[in-house]
Order: sequence, then C-alpha cells, then structure tokens
Amino acid sequence: MKVLVRGGGDLASAVIHKLWRSGFKVLVYDLPLPSCVRCTVSFCNAIVEGEWEVEGARGVFIKDLSEIEACFSRKEIPVSILPEEKLLTYFQPDVFIDATISKRTPDFDKTLAPLVIGLGPNIMAGRDAHVVVETKRGHYLGSLIYEGFAAPNTGIPGDVDGFTSDRVIRAPQTGRVQHILNIGDTVEEDEAICQVGDEVVVAAIPGVIRGLIAEGYEAHQGLKIGDIDPRNDRRHCYTISDKGRTIAGGVLEAILHHVAAGDYLNFSGDG
Repeated sequence: MKVLVRGGGDLASAVIHKLWRSGFKVLVYDLPLPSCVRCTVSFCNAIVEGEWEVEGARGVFIKDLSEIEACFSRKEIPVSILPEEKLLTYFQPDVFIDATISKRTPDFDKTLAPLVIGLGPNIMAGRDAHVVVETKRGHYLGSLIYEGFAAPNTGIPGDVDGFTSDRVIRAPQTGRVQHILNIGDTVEEDEAICQVGDEVVVAAIPGVIRGLIAEGYEAHQGLKIGDIDPRNDRRHCYTISDKGRTIAGGVLEAILHHVAAGDYLNFSGDG
C-alpha cells in the first residue's frame, strides 16, 4: 500500500516512522526550507542534510521521480520537494495524509486518494478528508473523527510538567536565526539560546533544548523557533514523543479500519 505524506516535521515523522515499520511504502513531501523545530526527529531534515535517520528509519532526499522505487528497494523513505501535483500523478497513492498540522483552511479534499487523512484542527472530516485524527493533548488525543472537526487550536501549548507557553521559544521579531546553544544542551532560566536578527532570545524556564529551528532560517515575529523540555532528559531530544506515537497510532488505525471495512477494494493493489 502506497502512502504520500505531506509534511516531514516531528509529528508527521512519528506517523511516517510507524507506517514504514508497518510495511507501507511511504513517500514524503515538504518545502525546500522546512520550518521544523525538532530537527533531530524530523525526516524533512533530509532535505538539508541529504539523508536523516529517525529511530532506525532512514529518510533520503530525492531530486527525481526515478529515485523513489530505488529508495523503497533499499527499505528507505524518499523525501521530496518536487511539486505535489507531480508526485500525486506519478505515485498514485492509496492514502494521502496531510500531516502539516498547519491549522489553516485545507487546500485539499477527498479526491486526492482513496483514503485521505488529515491531522488536527480546521480540517472537516467528511468534506476535506475521509477521517481526521485528533492532535490536541488530552483524553481524545489520537482519536478518529469521521464527521466534523478536531478540537480547535487554543494557541496554548500542551502541559508538560506544569509548563505550557513558557516552554515554547518564539521569535521576538522578524530576522535570521543564529544559534548560541543547540538541541540537547541544558539551559538555565534567562540563559541565551539563540539570536533572531539583533535580539537575543533567552530561556523562560530551565531544562533541555529539545527543539531549535535551523540556523539561518528567516523567522517572522511570533514564530515558534524552539522548545525546552523541563523534564531535562536528553533522550527526549532524539526520540519520537509520546504525542507523536499516539497520533501515529491513530493514523494506522484509520488505515486498517478502512481496509477492514472493505474499502481496500478501491486501492490500486500494487503497493
């Protein structure tokens, strides 16, 4: 079964990793300069580095459609910045997943594949996608929605050890990001983490830097450019999060439910 995933950030990569381990052929599409924060566990980092490994799965940046099958034969995950329309026409996926969690009005609908899955708010199940997976932390995280919307975006990050907004690092102004510290470094309150333009960004809480946007990224004011994990466990910087694993489980459940319902008869059958 062939799956095209739009987005290669950390939550998308949790989905990609689980589907890859479950035997699916997964093709990833992202922008030429991804805005991912948790680069260490994001397959889109292959666009910058050429290849990138997440918990034993290797993503490889491809420049031509002819490289897709070669990646699959090597049990690798092709990561592309080719136009999405071109990828859809060539790959003809059985499943299309919008995993950008952009919180914007969808620019896709159920016609893109026999099964279209959306992650997070503003995607209407039954209209934009066949099924939507809840991405808000809490009781319903990872649950499947077949009619209507996931929980709306509150703008408040989920609680981690009692911290919410304080653990998120945002650009204080528009400007290019320059690192002072790096992912995996421990940080104290008020310690400098990075610089955006001519303004230094300091930590609001102590912990370990779990995410930091790529050096040189041109950030706009208010953009999330990093996060601090107050649990202070460096292993969290290099492994898929509990939230990601739960969302990924929801996506896998959605696909298997689709197959169990007999809708697999609509699939191409060559995946």
